[in-house]
Amino acid sequence: MAEVEKADLQTGSVIISKEEIDQILSQPLIARIATVGNDMQPHALPVWFHWDGESMFIETGINFRKANNLRENPKCAVIVDNTQGGLRFWGIFMRGEVELISEPVDWVRDMVRKIYLNYLGEEGIAAPTPQRMINGEHVIIKFTPEKIVTWNDTRHAIAPIG
Repeated sequence: MAEVEKADLQTGSVIISKEEIDQILSQPLIARIATVGNDMQPHALPVWFHWDGESMFIETGINFRKANNLRENPKCAVIVDNTQGGLRFWGIFMRGEVELISEPVDWVRDMVRKIYLNYLGEEGIAAPTPQRMINGEHVIIKFTPEKIVTWNDTRHAIAPIG
């Protein structure tokens, strides 16, 4: 398991437990992954994912920029966060290295299907566009965080009125 940094007692932010992290990351939320390739330019974008309790699996095209960046530099950062308005927000920030998996093809396609199913449901993935996307060429980014920093200010923070 990754090192989980403690809450900042100065702000009163509450740490999110491992059980809460797993529960949150099992939901169809949007993560943002940040990579840097040999050109030293940051690249950050939203992604769908599957969390298995230890690793995050992200689907991408074989020659997409994030895959190319990660071939050049396997270090990345991922954040999943949410704001409820005002100062009520929570976040899970993770950093570490990835493994790029493109074989066996059946396993890769099954993982892509699992990711899409979490966001679209059975009926959604049966539609022509998701089917075409699932059956395309993919690489799976297996991200196993080395460090996790969490915060949760939803329990006591100020929210907007009205």
